[in-house]
Amino acid sequence: MPIGNKVEYEDASPEVRAVYDDIMETRKLRWIADFWKVIAQDPATLKRTWEGMKQTMGPGEIAPMIKELIFVSVSVTNGCEYCTVAHTATARARVATPEILAEAFAVMGMASETNALVTAWQVELDERLREAARGG
Repeated sequence: MPIGNKVEYEDASPEVRAVYDDIMETRKLRWIADFWKVIAQDPATLKRTWEGMKQTMGPGEIAPMIKELIFVSVSVTNGCEYCTVAHTATARARVATPEILAEAFAVMGMASETNALVTAWQVELDERLREAARGG
């Protein structure tokens, strides 16, 4: 149960409706997800979050499906069921096949496992790796 009430389109202020309209136009949807309806209780947060999402998930050097898979990975790590489901659905809409999803999930699992091992074993960072990561 969310804190507060969802702000439905028909009950929204003009400021919130403008953001809703932009979400629907940008994402080619005819509806607003509950995430946006809940955070619309604070119009400034709604607008700031949507603008950030639109910029980050919009056109860029990284393919849209890859961005969605990154979002899924972080959502799984953070334990956010809503975001995991939402961005898995969007990845599927962006042509993520079951095989692509399975491979991405395997990468997520391996990253979690090796992260835990490095942390548990307190492995110090190799200087060569640090230099390679810096482009050297």
